Amino acid sequence: MTDTQGAIQQPSLNVLAQYLKDLSFENPKAPDSLRSREGSPEISVGVNVSSRQRSGVEYEVDLKIEVKAEQKGETVFQIEMLYGGLFRVQNVPQAHLHPFVMIECPRLLFPFARQIVADASVRGGFPPLMIDPIDFVQLYQQYLARMQAQAQVQQ
Repeated sequence: MTDTQGAIQQPSLNVLAQYLKDLSFENPKAPDSLRSREGSPEISVGVNVSSRQRSGVEYEVDLKIEVKAEQKGETVFQIEMLYGGLFRVQNVPQAHLHPFVMIECPRLLFPFARQIVADASVRGGFPPLMIDPIDFVQLYQQYLARMQAQAQVQQ
């Protein structure tokens, strides 16, 4: 993109706001779940990203993280969180806008969301759960593959 003098304008991304939209921590077997156990629970983590255009250059992006800790088929604890951000995205070519929003915005939100999950697990009586870094490029590629598969099914 160029401005009125013909200079090339660089893409820009600004975080306008970050916020916790929803947080749920479940510890269904408390206080028994807090007693020492043999071995560590099996932890599963699910991540989903969604976005909505709010105005010409503003996008709201939601990062949903679901964590479930199980041991011997029983839930030890479960965390569900929806963390959002409002972003201003400018000078990104239309062809690159969707992947830019779906990759770069959650990449900026993730460290904060990760800390909230760790804090929730500690406040629930467990060691801090530090989620491994997420490859948002791979997550986006999986999203594209799902959309393509759905399109083929609908044909």
